[in-house]
Amino acid sequence: MIKRIIKLIICTLLLGITTEVSALDAEYTLRLKQPGNPAVTFQLTQDGGQLKATKRLPLVITQVATQEGDVCKLTVQLKAEERVYFNLGIRAKTVFATDDCDFYLPGFWYHKNLRSPDSAPSFHTSKSWNFREDRLSSPLTGVFDAKSGRTLTVMRQLNQPAEALTTHQEGEVILGGRTSLGYLGFDNEADRASLTFGYPYVETPRRYIRKLTLVNPITTFARLDKGESITLVWLLREGKATDYGQFVAETWQYAVDRLQPIPLKPLYSPAKVKEQLANYFRKSYVDKYALKYHSGLSIRCDDCLPSDHVQLGFCGRVLLNAFNALEYGEQTGDQRLVEMGQAIYDSWLQHGFTAKGYFKEEMHIANGIPADADIVHSIREQSEAVYAVLHYLAYEKRQGRQHKEWEMKMRTLMNSMLELLKADGHFPRKYRDDHSDVDATGGSTPSATSTLVMAYKYFGDKRYLKAAQQTVDYLEKNIISKSDYFSSTLDANCEDKEAAISAVTATYYLAMVSKGKQRQHYIQLCQQAAYFALSWYYLWDVPFAQGQMLGDLGFKSRGWSNVSVENNHIDVFVFELAHIAKWLAAQTGEHRFLLMHDVINSSLCQLLPTEQRLCGIGVPGYNPEVVQHTHWDYGRNGKGFYNDIFAPGWVIASLWELYSPQRTVEFLK
Repeated sequence: MIKRIIKLIICTLLLGITTEVSALDAEYTLRLKQPGNPAVTFQLTQDGGQLKATKRLPLVITQVATQEGDVCKLTVQLKAEERVYFNLGIRAKTVFATDDCDFYLPGFWYHKNLRSPDSAPSFHTSKSWNFREDRLSSPLTGVFDAKSGRTLTVMRQLNQPAEALTTHQEGEVILGGRTSLGYLGFDNEADRASLTFGYPYVETPRRYIRKLTLVNPITTFARLDKGESITLVWLLREGKATDYGQFVAETWQYAVDRLQPIPLKPLYSPAKVKEQLANYFRKSYVDKYALKYHSGLSIRCDDCLPSDHVQLGFCGRVLLNAFNALEYGEQTGDQRLVEMGQAIYDSWLQHGFTAKGYFKEEMHIANGIPADADIVHSIREQSEAVYAVLHYLAYEKRQGRQHKEWEMKMRTLMNSMLELLKADGHFPRKYRDDHSDVDATGGSTPSATSTLVMAYKYFGDKRYLKAAQQTVDYLEKNIISKSDYFSSTLDANCEDKEAAISAVTATYYLAMVSKGKQRQHYIQLCQQAAYFALSWYYLWDVPFAQGQMLGDLGFKSRGWSNVSVENNHIDVFVFELAHIAKWLAAQTGEHRFLLMHDVINSSLCQLLPTEQRLCGIGVPGYNPEVVQHTHWDYGRNGKGFYNDIFAPGWVIASLWELYSPQRTVEFLK
């Protein structure tokens, strides 16, 4: 049916034939606005190569469709005969029954977003959505019909990037300048699914402006003066897929090939990046409490003063940063870094464990270290802490130093984790010291896999390897095969990038310690998960207006990634993913993985604060976290800026891993 639609559109437009079928399969809506008046809506019909309304319009709209392989290139030109303020919308109808459909808008919408709450964009709130293009890691919308396996995607062919500041953020808004941003979405309310797209942007039925906050919709209008014209291009492509996972993978491949992101010329070498990041270790160190740490979250961008908020894993990555400081201090002869790194490890060894042997994870330490009964553990944070300690122990052993007490602590913790593992191979997302579940869902399970593999390599205990294999059995059956990556981030419970990255990392670690068919199986799973993980990473550069700091800095979004459905900003969360993508390229021949490694590796140091170029941060080395690239914020500043509060601890840890490509390879030898 889709081929028939495309062929009919081509025949209609190129040969000047008018048919009822083309009008039924594609709908065109033009909104015209006079300043101070509500917009007037016109339904357009095809008349040869033009789109016309029942009354004369103040602009001429021509349309041409050409076939390029399996892509229908739809070109629309609007030329004004007098000054107009317009919004053009297109609806591409399919024959897919709405109940059979899942949707894909890269880096923001997966399946029906049903893992997300109703206060974020999801089917819980509406079955039809439109979003500005800069919310998406690729400017594309797609639908997968599970019943037939047929697919349709619409991609915007990008114009020269431009953005306009607006005075209002809801209702009908005339743009104060030129923007290149249109919109993409879908309509699933009727009995047949449609993909929607147009220019300039609209956001309906609600706009997502900050975490768990949906507000009134917006429709924007672009200005054309008499004699001016604008040309808009969209690429319609049909396909077939065995399942939603294959649909996402093949659509990502197509997007890479079309958008062709080019690696940047890096602003700094890896050595220079680490030299700057090391200033974070020096400035953030807090030693006045029983537990020592680098202050990594709940601090202000303008002064970066330490806070008493400590989170062992994720946001703070306390033990990983302590190891990074110690290792780097020894490499560069900075004894102060060595001493603070060791002091952090010593303090957590003495004061940082519960009676059951788990790490104490999060606290406002000025109020004291929390009692065991008050602590809720997360499998992710526990795993991240063990990961850091095992790297530390392996490094220390190579230097001829051993830490038997630390080894005993890690054995106790890992053995407790074995008791926590469920019969089907999953770990609860959150739990208490007595192993009672707080959140029994298994979405965070793969975060434990790499730690189990590392414990197997370090201690030689095959129980840990068997447990790791059990977790990936669960991962294969419940997450990868269902293309359902969710619930791995600590501050959101929704579809998220970090869940996909955890799945990639888990299968990579097992592949690295396996042989033969088993190894190939883990490589295959790793590749499947990698398409989802990389689908969150931008393949294009979103536009910024003059006066939006990121644009004035010349920031390019390619290689950065959206966070989750709940958190619609970009960041440098990558850790080992880029290295694994490069490795996967060699194992599978997927050259696009190598390209993404190069793009990510070259791009993520763009906002590194230095004395000469602080990038809006108060202290050199404190790399920003919440990079607000679209109309969304955490409550402060908005597009082109950062929130006023940030968590640089995990950011420094992620960049440090990016620029330490051999660390894991050396450990797993």
